[in-house]
Amino acid sequence: MAASLGVVLSLSIVSPAAAWPDPAGKAADNASKQISALQELKRSQSAVESKLDTSLVVAKRGTEAAGRGMRAALPALQTGVGDRVTVDIRGSASADLLDHLRKVGAGIRAVSEHYSSVRAEVPVSAMESIASRKDVKFVEPAVGAMTAKQLADKPKKKPTKDEKAKQITERTRQALSVQAEPAVSEGDRAHNADKARQQFGVTGIGVKICALSDGIDSLQASQAAGELPAVDVLPGEGGDGDEGTAMLEIIHDLAPNAELGFATAFRSDASFADNIRKLRFQANCDIIVDDVIYFKEAVFQDWIIAQAVNDVTADGALYFSSAGNEGNVVDGTAAHWEGDFVDSGLSIGKWAGTAHNFAGSNGVQIYQPISDASSAGVPVLLNWSDPLGASTNDYDLYLLDRNGNVLSASQNFQNGTQDAYERVNTPSGGGQGLRLAIVKFKGENRYLSLSALRSRFKDTAGVLTGYNTPGEIFGHAAAKNAFAVAAAPAAKAFGRALEPGDPPNPTGPFPGAFGPTSKVERFTSDGPRRIIYNADGTPITPGDVSSTGGEVRKKPDLTAADGVTTTVPDFETFYGTSAAAPHAAAIAGLVLSGNPGLAPADVREALTTTSIDIEQAGFDNRAGSGIILADRVLGYTGASPQPLAEAQTPTVRANDGGNFIDPGDTATVTLPVTNRGDGLAASTSVVLSSPTAGVTITPRSKFYGSIDKGQTAINNFTLTVPANHPLGTPVLLDAKVSFAGAQSPKTARFPVKIGQPSTVVHDFTYTGTPLAIPDNDPTGVTVPIEVSGVGPVSRVTFSIDGTECTANPGATTVGIDHTFVSDLVGTLRSPSGATATLFSGNGSNGKNMCKVVFDDTAARAFRDSKSEDAPYTGSWRPFQPLEGTVGATDGTWTLHVRDAAGRDVGSLRAFSLHVSGYVTPGS
Repeated sequence: MAASLGVVLSLSIVSPAAAWPDPAGKAADNASKQISALQELKRSQSAVESKLDTSLVVAKRGTEAAGRGMRAALPALQTGVGDRVTVDIRGSASADLLDHLRKVGAGIRAVSEHYSSVRAEVPVSAMESIASRKDVKFVEPAVGAMTAKQLADKPKKKPTKDEKAKQITERTRQALSVQAEPAVSEGDRAHNADKARQQFGVTGIGVKICALSDGIDSLQASQAAGELPAVDVLPGEGGDGDEGTAMLEIIHDLAPNAELGFATAFRSDASFADNIRKLRFQANCDIIVDDVIYFKEAVFQDWIIAQAVNDVTADGALYFSSAGNEGNVVDGTAAHWEGDFVDSGLSIGKWAGTAHNFAGSNGVQIYQPISDASSAGVPVLLNWSDPLGASTNDYDLYLLDRNGNVLSASQNFQNGTQDAYERVNTPSGGGQGLRLAIVKFKGENRYLSLSALRSRFKDTAGVLTGYNTPGEIFGHAAAKNAFAVAAAPAAKAFGRALEPGDPPNPTGPFPGAFGPTSKVERFTSDGPRRIIYNADGTPITPGDVSSTGGEVRKKPDLTAADGVTTTVPDFETFYGTSAAAPHAAAIAGLVLSGNPGLAPADVREALTTTSIDIEQAGFDNRAGSGIILADRVLGYTGASPQPLAEAQTPTVRANDGGNFIDPGDTATVTLPVTNRGDGLAASTSVVLSSPTAGVTITPRSKFYGSIDKGQTAINNFTLTVPANHPLGTPVLLDAKVSFAGAQSPKTARFPVKIGQPSTVVHDFTYTGTPLAIPDNDPTGVTVPIEVSGVGPVSRVTFSIDGTECTANPGATTVGIDHTFVSDLVGTLRSPSGATATLFSGNGSNGKNMCKVVFDDTAARAFRDSKSEDAPYTGSWRPFQPLEGTVGATDGTWTLHVRDAAGRDVGSLRAFSLHVSGYVTPGS
């Protein structure tokens, strides 16, 4: 006969033998009744409701008349769900699903076709309609994420969007007027990176390092202050926040000549994975670094984000990620337990399920206690060893208070198509005596992982024992070829105790360098990470998915500096593994810069072999192989200053003195080659060829000699265009620059216009009604523009029109009215499929665009626009050159405008495409 919950509570601890307060009283009765009510809810769910997360089912039922009894039975239950909720919809990202979402009043926030996932803000009343679709597998509240920044002080009140924009504008103005001394990360000195750059003569040249984090709001201010160079930001992916700006400043301090790139990780989990892939496969990043963890990232298998990491590392990229600030067992700062399910023999609730026994052979304890001091707003994650999307064993997770009230519950169905995952959240204000229970609702025993991120599983005196095991690191940081980076202070100790009564935090060596006595931060997450399944869901050890199965990945991999200086507000002293990861990535950038083409396995060997061993002797689960020292690793690899000779845009002049190159002409091509590298480009030569039919180039190659770093050499070639070459079709020139160096050869392609561009401008103006731009919606609004009668295009400009320019919100006389122009991304696509982004995250908090002409020859770039320029008018260079669309024939062009941030709205009202063709001979 199943034991009652009163018995469960009274037996919750056998050793030490201590009576539960009021074992047969109100707490026991509350817990029994409330969990029974939740299990009854689960039993009563329809097939459609089983595709909804528990919190959504509770919220939906709560809006119905029959839900009154449920609300009365569960007075303390919190779902965090209001009338509208942002959700992740799994299974499809089809146009049909998006149309359905719009019809039910949803706002679309992120779309990933690659991972068949949509994030949308939807009415609770529409949940059942969405879940009933055959192409929808599951709907859950938007999976949360956090960066690995560690706050030394209480969080400051977050400024409003408008307030922050004004602050950044003022900081930019001050930086331009008063050039301050540069701020340099103490990690530059502590890692001997400054010494290494001088000793080995490498600066990061030839390497592109890209970061993913929350956002780069202060990018323009940091650039104005000289703290950052140009950054290649994926269009519309600048994000919201400034941790990315701080990470980029660290990278630039250590590898000052590396190219930089950025994309936000915070649109959705699937968009994060998409952006990892885009940074490698579109932006050509050599090294990628992030500081983000999504709560649903799988523990025992590589989920979509880890799979994206696998994709880019398989392509040769190096990937670095924060190990996390979730604590470790050695320092007593963890809230992580994993092990095989142990049947307590005790039922919870009326209907089904047996509770897990955390005490194991030490007795019976079905609750895991959460520390009162770190109980506020904690995401608690339960994973077990079933494959993703194919769990047939149903486990549930409950959070209770000391009075037996259920505060949060996660009891989703697992019947063969779901993930082995449940999550609850502690109250935002925390609580006393909070505890967790794991219930096996049905199925086989599995290996479990329970984590309360940035909390502690801590003894409750005389009542409950906190059980912890190593292995806090999970998700994509645990990917086999990723580098999970732990943190050690470079200078001052972290400024507060993690919990009252904690020992002092360690200090760093600055102005000295790290050494064997350096210590990791007490909050840094520990490894290792046991992986049970391959990424495709097949078991690594068939027949054994328990604590003895799978493989164990040694994590973290390395340790790097935190507690360092940046100029970014709220990151003036930057703590956490968020700061450590970019230090490690930058040092890897120096390695690649001094050893171009070095294989990823060789980079890993160099970093791990030369690291300074700290903490326990040899590899350990807090510091990994140890702390990286740049001079040691560069010495190990034999790094040296490398040349980087690249062809620049050529000048092409007709030999007959004409102003244009016509079919049948012979022309002189003047081709400059510049050495951007750290070393001499000796024995430089260029082979110039063309894939264009009938074109000849003489001589085929030329010797440029030795080119010093920073210098340019020039040579001439002769180009002959056949007489039958089509007017308006560009000739393509391919330049291959060879030199003595590992970066050799470097190739570039240059188009040469053929024919006389016409001075006649053809205008194609939108004459339709105003189109609302959906708020914070990546699908945006797309407008076709039909072009005919022009032929090949020689020149393109684009205008946002209007009749009377004003910055008034909702103005009807402007081309685009919008209350925050920097929210917008505008992209022009030609009939050939070539695209040019016109504007992307530019304009700060300025309002409205009117009589704006985007022209490649304009003096000022729109990316430099400021709020005081509003309403934006006049000529501006676009975010990307329109030259890339030149050559397209007649057909359908499209303008796509999307809003990439929330809370500000507007409309697309008036615009024009302006194109010129070529002069036809004899006309």
